[in-house]
Amino acid sequence: MSAAAVTGGESAGELLRRAAALVPAEHYALAAIAVLSVLGYHFLELHVLGDLLRGLRGGRVDLVFHPSSEIYHCVASKCRSLHGRYLATPWLASPHLQTLFLGIFGRPPSFTYKRQLYTLRDGGTVALDWLLASDLEDADGIISQDASTPLLVVVPGLTSDSDAAYVKHLVHSMARKGWNVVVGNHRGLGGVSITSDFFYNAAWTEDIREIVNYLHHKFPEAPMFCVGTSIGANVLVKYLGEEGENTPVAGAASICSPWDLLVDDRFISRKLVQRLYAKALAFGLIGYANLHQPILSRLANWEGIKKSRSIRDFDLHATCIISKYETVDTYYRQSSSASYVGNVSVPMLCVNALDDPLCTAEAIPWDECRANKNIVLATTPNGGHLAFFEGLTARRLWWVGATSEFLCALHDSSYMHRQKAEDHVLHSSLESSIDKSPYINVLGDGLVAPATDDVVNELKLNKENEHAKEAEKKSGGIEVDAGSSKQQGEKDNMIHDAIAPVKRSISRLTRYQGRSVWLLAYISFVTSWPLLGSLAFIVFRKKFRNPFSAKQQSK
Repeated sequence: MSAAAVTGGESAGELLRRAAALVPAEHYALAAIAVLSVLGYHFLELHVLGDLLRGLRGGRVDLVFHPSSEIYHCVASKCRSLHGRYLATPWLASPHLQTLFLGIFGRPPSFTYKRQLYTLRDGGTVALDWLLASDLEDADGIISQDASTPLLVVVPGLTSDSDAAYVKHLVHSMARKGWNVVVGNHRGLGGVSITSDFFYNAAWTEDIREIVNYLHHKFPEAPMFCVGTSIGANVLVKYLGEEGENTPVAGAASICSPWDLLVDDRFISRKLVQRLYAKALAFGLIGYANLHQPILSRLANWEGIKKSRSIRDFDLHATCIISKYETVDTYYRQSSSASYVGNVSVPMLCVNALDDPLCTAEAIPWDECRANKNIVLATTPNGGHLAFFEGLTARRLWWVGATSEFLCALHDSSYMHRQKAEDHVLHSSLESSIDKSPYINVLGDGLVAPATDDVVNELKLNKENEHAKEAEKKSGGIEVDAGSSKQQGEKDNMIHDAIAPVKRSISRLTRYQGRSVWLLAYISFVTSWPLLGSLAFIVFRKKFRNPFSAKQQSK
């Protein structure tokens, strides 16, 4: 039988199996490794080959700023970190590896905070963890109220506190530069119990506002700077946008802010690897909820919280219920700091990595940052979320060095933000003396005077006396003199009784608010002048008419 006949009797599948059996197993193993490597390279978004092709120089730092921004030309232009390149640690050349390594290891410096418990106005409690410049010099570690040493306030990210590795990197770096640093932990974090019926969220700026005002009041001579990270950056930018010029913060930095929570929510559920992050974050939020179960089970949907598999699930069953948002999307829209960027009046550095696995670059407000002269936006091709490891040993975070360099340059310049004093000359005098009292229309000519509680009581008493007199007149208890002189006297007394409270009120205004009285006098003169002119014309009309008619008769 010929070979052609044998071949013709076999199917194509059988021929392929026989050919495959002739290939050594080692070749299959190598092929499998190659395929898995390619898939893993793309799944983990590795960029080590790109770094090698660029000669291990790293990616360029791109800056976005207003062309006439003095903050860039006089402050950021002096920062070498912002005008160089960022090269990630070679064995962490992936946003996922960087983010994972930061969360598990992080290699933070070793030091000990000094804790201060601060009670908020609504009864909530937050932990303020301090690291003073003197703590690293073995000094007494006491900051005086007259000290002009710059003060840095750090706002951590979601479920993070002062012990987070990236927070300790920043705190230690700034303290080594001679700054006093305090970490404002969120409610219920840092080992502190919840002491009120409210939890922190991405939209809640009252805590940072109260902490900043408290520290400014306690250390008025110390220039205050703020750094927010992740959700803390969103809260910080939103607070600065809400306050505008009216904030004691001299400078700020936003690190890996989510900017638009609705866009980030869509992004984090788009791919498999992002969905893994969503589950990991939900697991951390459930752990946070378990710490405060007695309160959360009373205020929110506890069964829904336990079943949460994403941040959105947790916000649906906890945040929206406690903070009274109609929907999760409503909460995300109202919480997003991108809407407040245009109103930020404080010099601010914003840092974001384009490969951030949690906060997508699609949410960055590029145009808003470019339009604001106070903002410099720095983006890098790589870095992950809050990681930015650099060096072979991965002991440094690039953004920490860039932030400290920017803040120090700002502190040494004349471009620090200074809170404008409010105008208390006219506005506050009117507010304090008039707006807080009810208005009464005393006369028919439009003169309006403020009535305090005492004046109102006196008017009520006079009115009651008048009613009593009228009742007595009707009952015959008082004889009424028909003479015109007595009637005129009663009218004069009534006018005097009506005007007396106004005189007393005006005398009080004269003692306390002189400017308001002059303003009221001017308004009363202008508004009552037509009435006074008409009254004068009626009174003197006959006097002018009689001499004129007498002259005509004499002629």
